[in-house]
Parts: sequence; structure tokens; C-alpha cells
Amino acid sequence: MSIFISLIGGLGLFLYGMNLMGEGLQKSTGPKLEKAIELLTSNVVMGVLVGAIVTGIIQSSGATTVMVVGFVNAGIMTLFQAIGVIMGANIGTTVTAQLVSFDASILSSIALGVGIVLYMIGSKSKPNLKNISEILIGFAILFIGMEFMKDAVAPLSEYEGFRNILTGLADHPLLALLAGFAMTTCLQSSSASMGILIALSSQGLIPLAGALPILYGDNIGSCTTSLISSFGANKNAKRAALMHLCFNVIGTMLFMLILNKPITMIVTHLDPTDTARQIANSHSLFNLANVCILLPFSKYIVKLALFLIPDKNDEDEYDSRITKYLDERMLETPSIAFGNTIRETLRMGNKAKKSFTCSMNALLEKSEEDANETFEKEKILDQQQKKVLDYLIKLSNKTLDDKMRFSLDLLFHTVNDIERVGDLSENIAELAQLSIKTKAVVSDNATSEVVDMYEKVLKAYTLSLDAMKQNNIALAKDVLKIEDEVNALDKLYRSNHMNRLNKHSCSIDSGIIYLDLLTNLERISDHSASIAKRVLKVNQAL
Repeated sequence: MSIFISLIGGLGLFLYGMNLMGEGLQKSTGPKLEKAIELLTSNVVMGVLVGAIVTGIIQSSGATTVMVVGFVNAGIMTLFQAIGVIMGANIGTTVTAQLVSFDASILSSIALGVGIVLYMIGSKSKPNLKNISEILIGFAILFIGMEFMKDAVAPLSEYEGFRNILTGLADHPLLALLAGFAMTTCLQSSSASMGILIALSSQGLIPLAGALPILYGDNIGSCTTSLISSFGANKNAKRAALMHLCFNVIGTMLFMLILNKPITMIVTHLDPTDTARQIANSHSLFNLANVCILLPFSKYIVKLALFLIPDKNDEDEYDSRITKYLDERMLETPSIAFGNTIRETLRMGNKAKKSFTCSMNALLEKSEEDANETFEKEKILDQQQKKVLDYLIKLSNKTLDDKMRFSLDLLFHTVNDIERVGDLSENIAELAQLSIKTKAVVSDNATSEVVDMYEKVLKAYTLSLDAMKQNNIALAKDVLKIEDEVNALDKLYRSNHMNRLNKHSCSIDSGIIYLDLLTNLERISDHSASIAKRVLKVNQAL
């Protein structure tokens, strides 16, 4: 019982250290991590490289493949791009096994001491220092957990029955493979499974011949994370998860049946006496060779997934969703989740823009159909706003650096600004209906003024979204200039309207509609300026 408790404690430290180190690396490279994903093209080799780098940073192939499922689900990534990242993730996950297979007790002690000192002297003004401290402390705790596991299993070497069971796995490779699959599925971490395997081998409890099938089973077990994450997603996301499974199963079959002896010869030659290093090297060689062998056939793995999960002509599940880019799978990688939230906010902004133009068409063209369409768009905007805000709240509860948290807080207000543009567009559509119902007649001068102000407000709103998308200071400043022009026009046109009323060239009813319209247009311009000001604030914070 004490062995089991010590093993669980060591495993807990191992996982905590791995997560802490991954979070520190992620916060240090957050924006770069997102740009790395965006570099993806149809070039599958680039996908492999990006997948390996990202997994090496976040210390989890499961998290990377879950991200891939999320990207495919959102339509950001194609299946042909996804297969490269999935292959690369298998290479990136070997980093942890390589690290813990070395005796780094002195190095980890130094890292812990330096990390704690950096953490204590770090402050809000020095976020990078805190990120580095987390990386060092996580690195140290990872090795402390590994040492705990080694010490926990050491007494097992005295039990002949336990040694015989592990040794016997070499004679029952299928059983060993299932054991590896079950262990990774339960722990939801192939790195943790590899840690336990290396801990056992370091005490001479398991030979390489028995460890290899377990290692192969670990790789298949790592697919369960992405498979579970694809539940409730669209067909392409399910295909991405299935491609991960197909890739690992095919690779395992190749090595179990053909390449097991060559890999044993290579790793034994490299480290004749160190079983822990042999296992770590086998893990790396397995994944590297698997990628090299199957990379030329990547398109056939995609076709296999398409064959196993075929399309149905009567389904249009993608377009019916309120949100496109929000995916709770991404919350475990806050920098990516935040980038996707900005994409969704911009998507919401473009919907509000369509609602605005639709409402003005209803007014200028006296179109009841456009007015009704505006009301429908506003209902969707309300639902989208709620989902985006809910997602932002969940994201705000994650570990974020100060810059990202500042940007996230501003994004709450931007989402509300965009929703208010939808509300004001609805107001304009109601004015259009009133104009149609009362058969209000607007003078040519008033119509010209409305069109002039509308074009400026539309330009300001469009530029505010572009400024947000590009994080462009110049565009944001252009919005503020247009806002000043709109305010000046609002005063001028109200004065002109009073003159028309005094001259009886405009009716009271149409005059009320005109004044309400100016108010709504000016408020939309205000919200555009608010969005632009936050772009400037974000850049000042950077």
C-alpha cells in the first residue's frame, strides 16, 4: 500500500511539474505559438515541424491533437494540414521521455533554487521573469516526481512474482500493448506512462523486450484524448481524431511485426547497459521513423478517414452553428483560445455590419423585407454575444499573463459594443417600418445628409474592425478622426433640420424619424470609436 501511495505522489508531482513547465513555456511564447499555427500551409512537412515544436512547448501531444481537432472543427485548418501537425505532435512528445531518462538530480536542484529566487523577485512589471521561474520550477518538480516514482517502485525489485510478471510481458507482446494502452487511457498522458515505464526500467524491473510493446500501446492510448474531444464536434473534427488513431495504429503494426528487432539493435548499441535510456531512445526512434515512413502516404490516411466517416448530403451542421471559432478544447491552451475569441468577435462584428447595412437599406429603399431580416440578424447577434461572453469568462479563469488578461478585459467591452451596434441597427429598422407605415416623405436634402452620414459611420465601423483584426494603430486613429467628423455633421444636420422645420419644408412625422436616425448613426460611430480606442490601449500595453 505504501508503494502505491508513494507512486501516486510521485506521479502527481511529475504531472504537476510537466504542466507548470508547459504553462511557463506557453506564456513565454504565447503570441509566437499562435503565429506558428497560422504558418500552416498545404505543405505537410511544415505541419510536421509546427506540430513537433508546439508539442515540445506545451509538453503534451494530447493537448496538441485536441487543438487540431478544435481548429478543424472551426474550419481554420483542413484535414490535409491537420495530418502533418498530428504526425509532428508524436515527435514533440518524445522530449519529456528523453529528459526524465537522464540523471539530472543536481541540475534539477539548481533549477529549483534559481526558479524560486526568480519567482520571488519577479513582479507585474517583469512578467517574463515569472514565466522563466515557472519553467525552471516545473522542470525541477518534474524530476523530483520522477525520483519519487523510482524510489517508490524500488522495493518491488525484491518481489520475485512481480519481476516475473513484468519479464513475462516480453513473451506476451499483445498483452503488454494492451497494458500500455490502458495505462495511457487512464492517465490521459503518454508522458506520464513513459515516466512510469522509465521508473520501472531504472530499477531493473522490466527488460527492453517487455517495455517496447507497452511503449507502442502508450502511443495508441494517447489517441483517446483527441477521440473524446471530438464528441459533439463536426464530421471533419471526428476525422482529424480518427487520423491520429489510424496513424498510431498503422505505425504500431509496422513496428510490432517488422521493425521491432532493428529498433532493439539500434538502442542497445547506443546504450548497452542503461535500460531507461534504451526506452527513451526507442520512443524517439519509433515516432521519428513512423513519421518518415508514413509521411509520403499522409494523403491516404486522410482519404481513409473520409472513407470511414463519409459525408451525408442532407447535413449542413457547420453553417447552423451560432459560433464558429469558440471551442472549449482550446481553453487548455489560453493563447490559442484567446486568438480564436478575437476571430469570433470579428465574425460577430461583421454580422453586426450586415445588420447595419440591411437596416439602412430598409430605410432608404422602404423595404419591409430588409427590416425583417435585420430583426432576425439581431436575434442571432444576441445569442452570439452570450456565447462569446460565457467563453471569455471561462478563459479569464485560466492562467494568463498580465498582457493577455488586460487584452481580454478590453475584449469584454468590445463584444458589448458590437452587440450595441446590432441593437441600434434594430432601432433603425423600426424607424424604417414606421416610415413605411406613415408614408413619411423626406426631402432630398435630408436624404442626402442621411446618406452622407451613413457612409461615414459605415466606414468608421469597418475601419474599427480592420484595426482590431490587424492590431493597426493607424487605422484606429483614422476611426477617431471620422468620429470627430460625424459629431460635427450631427450638429450641422440637426441645425439644417430645424431650418427646414421653420420653413415648413419637412413634416413633423418625418422630422422625428430623421432626428432619431441621426441619434442612432451617431451612437454607432461612438461604439466604433470605443473599439478603436481599445486597439490603441492594447498597443500601449504592449
